[in-house]
Order: sequence, then structure tokens, then C-alpha cells
Amino acid sequence: MPGDSPRITLADIAKHAGVSEASVSRVLNGKSGVSEETRQAVVVALDILGYQRPERLRRRSAGLVGLITPELENPIFPLFAQMIEAALFQHGYTPVLCTHQTAGGASEEDYVETLLDRSVAGIIFLSGNHADTRRDPEQYQRLLARPLPVVLINGYMPGVDAPFISVDEGGAAMMAVAHLASLGHQRIGLISGPERYVPVQRKLDGYRAQMAAAGLAEEVELTRFGVEGGYAAADRLIQRDVTGIVCGSDMMALGAIRAARFHGLAVPDDISVVGFDDSPLIAFTDPPLTTVRQPVRAMAAAAVGALIEEIDGQTVPTSEYVFRGELVVRGSTGPVGTRLPTVRAAAGAGLTVAQRAPDLGA
Repeated sequence: MPGDSPRITLADIAKHAGVSEASVSRVLNGKSGVSEETRQAVVVALDILGYQRPERLRRRSAGLVGLITPELENPIFPLFAQMIEAALFQHGYTPVLCTHQTAGGASEEDYVETLLDRSVAGIIFLSGNHADTRRDPEQYQRLLARPLPVVLINGYMPGVDAPFISVDEGGAAMMAVAHLASLGHQRIGLISGPERYVPVQRKLDGYRAQMAAAGLAEEVELTRFGVEGGYAAADRLIQRDVTGIVCGSDMMALGAIRAARFHGLAVPDDISVVGFDDSPLIAFTDPPLTTVRQPVRAMAAAAVGALIEEIDGQTVPTSEYVFRGELVVRGSTGPVGTRLPTVRAAAGAGLTVAQRAPDLGA
């Protein structure tokens, strides 16, 4: 291909965009016969693969929009960023991506000031300080008073008159518990992040409601988000002979599977694990992970749609829009096993919990 771009073939672009090579060719050559969705998928694939867009596919930016996310290690955040970028592009806007939980990085407040210096047209906050019940809403209230269009995803903060886009965390936990209970599990644990976060509180509420409805006793372990936190929390639950674990994220679920294997347990023969997010590539783990899928594309479209309406001066309801997740059953869940205590005791003999995995706390 021309210019200084990498040597990328039509097949590469087609595979990444999920369309045919013929469709890619039509988009690149400005031909008719392709939908706007297909055209956008090809354009996004070009950007991600590092290929310079042909002149006909370049669009003058209508302005910048800030997108602030915690980090990019959890693949659900890059997926949100990609979907939001694609939706913004359709309206002519260019996103400025900021991550505020990277080591040595700037805080969310620092990035807000930087974005204001760049005269952004609005800001989308993804799983930000608005999800933390210990935080003060003043930061967001100041932005709204400017006024600056703001939309917040996955987290709710009273006193902030802006559109909130959320997934139904409580419903997700209820679906996961109901799925495990239908497979005969009675000792079902929940692992998630610190309780000060609104999504965690909602998962707890859903988990407890479904466990109570099934007449089952609660087994909860809260820790840090991530694989390491999932490992430490699952280790403690396995010590209490749970046979099913509901996890606050797919990354925590991978940590739980690692802990189960340390104890000599097979997933799902001895212990079942359910994640949350349906992150990219999670269907290809060993075993493929049963999880509750966030409707990322729909949530991204709703967030961008609300922001554009605000930028255009339209009145947008300052309420929370809640999207239902979808239980995706794969290979990490199965009927309750019978050999968990014996296998666990044999595998863990002579080791303390501290030796197996550090308590990462909340």
C-alpha cells in the first residue's frame, strides 16, 4: 500500500473489520454499495492497524472530546474506547484518551484541567471518580456550571446533573448466581473490588438478593480489582469449600481459575467460575469463560449520542440509563462436583494462605 504506512493487505483490514475484502475495496475506493456501519468498521480498522486513511476518508474534525478511563490493562476499557471513538467519528469529533490509574500518571482531576486547556467540546468519564462513594461531586458540578457537556459511564453520583450510562450490575450478579444454582451449586461465593464503588455495591445487592431467594448462605470476599485480587479472594473462598464463584470482572475470574488450579481443582469439574464484562479474547481462555456480557457498543453509542445532543444545545435528561447484561455460558461452569474438599486439602497441604497468595486488601 502507498506511503509510509505498514504493509497491510486487504485481507488484514477485512479480518479486523469483520467484513469482506470486497467491502474493504469499495470503502477504500469510495464506491457505493456499503452501509455506514461497514464503512465505519473499515475506517476504525485502518486506524488501529496503523494505515493512513486515503484522502477521501479523512474528515475535518468538528472538535475534540475528552475520554477519561482508569487504565487500559483490563481489555474492557480499550473496547469501550474503540467503540466510543467510532461513535464520535460518525459525528466528526476526535477523542483525546486519558488514563488516570497508570503508575506515575496524572489524576483524573489533572486530566480534566489539561482537557479544558485544549478547549474540548465535552468529556466522557468511564468508571471514574463518579463511581467512588468517597469522592466529592464538586469536580463534576464545576464542569457542568461552566457549562461543559459531560457524560458518565458505569457509576452513579448523586448531585451531578448529567446523563449516566450504566450496565445493570445487580442484575448481572443475579443472573450469575441463578445460573450456578441451576447447576446444583449451593456454596456460591462472590469476589469483587472494594465496597466503596457503586458497581460493587450493586453487584453485592444483586448477589445477596438472589442468594436469599435461593435460601443459600453468603460467601463474599472483596479485594482489589485485577487478576491478583481475584487469585487472593478465590484462595480464601476455596478454603471455605465453595463450588461456584461469581466474579466482579473477567480479570478477577482468570485469577480465580489460577487459584483453583493451584489447589488441584479442575474448572468446571470441581469448581465453576463466572466472570463479568465479556472482554475481548475471553472466549479463547482455557476453559472459555462463562461471563455476563456488557453491551459495550450500545452503551458507547448512548453515551456519545447524549454528549452530542448536549454539545448541540439540546436538553438531555439528567438521569441514569441502565443497560441489561447478557449471560454467555461457556466452558468454565458445569454441574456441582463432589471432590473439592479432598482435592483442595491434598494440594494445599503444608502451605499457609500467605504463602499461596498475598492478601491484597481493598
